[in-house]
Amino acid sequence: MNIQSILVATDFSACSGVAFETAVQLARTFQAKIILFHVISLKHVAVLTEYLKKEPADLVPSLREQAHQHLTEFLKRWPNSGLEVDTLVSVGSPFQEIAVIARDLAVDLVVIGGYGRGGRGPIEEVFFGSTAEKVVRLLPCPVLCIPYSGETPGSGTA
Repeated sequence: MNIQSILVATDFSACSGVAFETAVQLARTFQAKIILFHVISLKHVAVLTEYLKKEPADLVPSLREQAHQHLTEFLKRWPNSGLEVDTLVSVGSPFQEIAVIARDLAVDLVVIGGYGRGGRGPIEEVFFGSTAEKVVRLLPCPVLCIPYSGETPGSGTA
């Protein structure tokens, strides 16, 4: 298998950090590029729109800017020295956006954490499945799902 590009989906959680550490190790092994990707959930935008009484078009630019700042902070917390890392932010349904970007960029591998910021919601998983499970069902390329035990991850020294 020749891996040239790896898409890493992040919600900025420790679980995403552990997934990113794994992607960094793989990128070093295969001399691959990493694309660190965050999706601003439409559900989040809808809640903010209603709460702040603003239009989505008025909120999305600042949400994108905040997401880019979080990506920068994430990269400081989870080192990746010497690797090419691009960052992307999108707005939509997380599993759909991950699948679309992975296909559009023709990535060779998607790496995603098993449990993100939302944790393990058994009711939601039973009825809807996790983001990772939905991504696996949609993509033809390999998807590496990194489980997270909830323990404090390493120091980010991958």
